[in-house]
Amino acid sequence: MQTLHQSPTDAAFVQNPYLFYDRARSLGPFFHWADYSMACTPSAAAANAIFRDRRFGREAPAELAPIIPGRLKPFYAVEAHSMLELEPPRHTRLRGLVLRAFTSRRIAALGPEIETLTHQLIDALPQGPFDLLKHFGQKLPVTIIARLLGVPESMSDDLLKWSNAMVGMYMANRTPEAELRAVAATQSFVAFLRDYIDQRRTDPRDDLITSLIAAEEAGEKLTADELISTCILLLNAGHEATVHTIGNGVKTLLESQTPLSALAPDAIEATTEEILRFDPALHMFTRWAYADAEIMGHTFHRGDRVALLLGAANRDPANWENPDKFIPTRIAKPNVTFGAGLHFCVGAPLARLELQIALPILFNRLPGLHIAAPPAYSDVYHFHGLTKLMLDRF
Repeated sequence: MQTLHQSPTDAAFVQNPYLFYDRARSLGPFFHWADYSMACTPSAAAANAIFRDRRFGREAPAELAPIIPGRLKPFYAVEAHSMLELEPPRHTRLRGLVLRAFTSRRIAALGPEIETLTHQLIDALPQGPFDLLKHFGQKLPVTIIARLLGVPESMSDDLLKWSNAMVGMYMANRTPEAELRAVAATQSFVAFLRDYIDQRRTDPRDDLITSLIAAEEAGEKLTADELISTCILLLNAGHEATVHTIGNGVKTLLESQTPLSALAPDAIEATTEEILRFDPALHMFTRWAYADAEIMGHTFHRGDRVALLLGAANRDPANWENPDKFIPTRIAKPNVTFGAGLHFCVGAPLARLELQIALPILFNRLPGLHIAAPPAYSDVYHFHGLTKLMLDRF
């Protein structure tokens, strides 16, 4: 396995990580990324294999469990009950309980609300140049996930602030100051949800929090801590990646001069899948090896970590012809934007629904939409999203 050096905070990498991914892919299915001291794969086949291989998982082996500094314990106390970070049997139990509340029927019922909110946000856009992320991209998903859970929409600004601070714990530019912000946000988030969940126990409503309280499987319910962690996960994951995907997607549609026909009812699903493949919002997801495992010629041993480079896997020429070209009419193949296997994102149907409804309305309501200032990506790796997207109409 060859070693590559590439700072994830380097300005050129932040703006275009795909050149590095291409260089890494030329070395084979795995390489050692020195800056992370970790094996990584840019291969779609390897990423899919590891996602689905039960010899790999999110939780560190017991003997390698990290020692959590006291100052960070509030943050990791929430992580300890997050199904994103757990393996069976706890993951199986939690995911089963969540899916009994987070049903396809409940998600599909949000369609009219997404449509109405999209129109309202467009009506409220400032005259002249505007930042799509600030006025549309952030507001749409956080409002929808708040409504789904039953959290007051008046809390949207706080939810965004808390989520952004907590997500900072996963970024390559993480600093002690960012850690303090994440811990403070976690404490505020937990305090709000603990009080709000108590209210829902005595005053149930037709919302996801009430359904999660009531969800039972094999006689078990979510504990209070599990319920809080699940709500935080759904709120954070339910809008953070979608914000970036809206920004990246609109930028791509405009830069590629994609015709409106690609957003027509019979074409929007394929276009959405190509947006998700071409410039995804999450570029790295890690796994621990639990046992010796050979994947595409490389042997992993218990305790090894491997990073699945989702942005690279989605542009693997072994899986897609002309992968660096945005082709909305491309026959869709499964990509790894939402993961695969046991941890496939439970919010994927909602994210897809938001994109499929909002993007056609946006482009049909705003003819002549164009980029008003050069867009730039934020230094937020492992995420990949724009700092802002300034647009205008002719």
